[in-house]
Amino acid sequence: MQEASFSGLIKAIFYMIAFYYIFKFLARIFLPVLVKKAVEKAGENFQRQQQYSQDNSWQKARNTTNDEIIINTANAKNPRETKKVGDYVDYEEID
Repeated sequence: MQEASFSGLIKAIFYMIAFYYIFKFLARIFLPVLVKKAVEKAGENFQRQQQYSQDNSWQKARNTTNDEIIINTANAKNPRETKKVGDYVDYEEID
């Protein structure tokens, strides 16, 4: 069975502090580069999606010029009835 020693505790605390400062130092160096690349990639994806959407809208506009548009008005003639919850009561303030 192993027992905890004071020197082992000090070493563990030292390693934790050293790891924290090394990680903090490396994050200051590499994190801005990684964020910049992520933002650039997101911008490229956005531009690609916009271009794809724009191309599709132009193709649809060209294809729909000769097509017929059919609107189903069966539901528009019979609007839904609203539920009657109760009577309206007008309250007046009494002095």
